[in-house]
Order: sequence, then C-alpha cells, then structure tokens
Amino acid sequence: MYKLKTKETDNSVIEFIEQAEQPKKREDAYRLLDIFTETTGYEAAMWGPSIIGFGKYHYKYDSGHEGDAPLVGFSPRKAKISLYFATGDTEREHLLAKFGKHTTGKSCVYINKVADIDEEVLKELIKQSVRFLQERYPEK
Repeated sequence: MYKLKTKETDNSVIEFIEQAEQPKKREDAYRLLDIFTETTGYEAAMWGPSIIGFGKYHYKYDSGHEGDAPLVGFSPRKAKISLYFATGDTEREHLLAKFGKHTTGKSCVYINKVADIDEEVLKELIKQSVRFLQERYPEK
C-alpha cells in the first residue's frame, strides 16, 4: 500500500525559514510567507520536512489513492525556491506567461528570487490554484 510521504507536521515554519543558509533566501522566504498568508487567508504549516503549505484539501484519484495536501505552498530550497500550485489547471499557463523569470516542473514553479517575478501575478496564481482545487475537490 502506498504511504503518503508529505504530511502536515507541527514543526515551526519560522524555525524552518531561519535554517536557510543564505540571508537573501531567508528574506525571500519571509516575503513569500507574507504574500501566501495574505492571499489565501490561511496560516502557514509545515508539510513534511521542507514545504510551507497553506490550507489543505483531500484528494482521491480514480486509482483509489487518496490523501491530504496543501492548497498552495513554497519551499526555499538551496538551489531555487519551489512554488507549489495545482496541477492540471490550464489557467496557470496564461498567468505564468506574465510571471517573470521562472522554470516549471510537473507541479512546481521554480524561481531564483522574489525580485525576478511579478508579485501581483504570484497572488493571482495563488488565488487561481486555490479556486481550482476547491472546485475540483470540494469539502464534504
């Protein structure tokens, strides 16, 4: 049986951010913490050892696999900052076209620093991702 790796924990978000070695990375993490908190209205929580998540939803796939995940989140990783948004949302691509300097993975958007992106577009990406996930996985 599949075991979920990334679960919500009681670890401190602030302590995690303070562990970032580079002062600029910490500064960017605090800026993102403010933006995500203000935009979502959710308190930040640690998911696994390294993801700062906001809100949560319960998913269930056709395969029967199910679990909980944050609606949106980020992680100030050593190389780049990972931003977590909903996968499968076609609106995301339109917003990313105006976002600024970034690269993408399956569910992640990677940035070097907050100064490289348009913060207003980031807020729209956050809102769109939350909306998409709440519509796709409504609370019962």
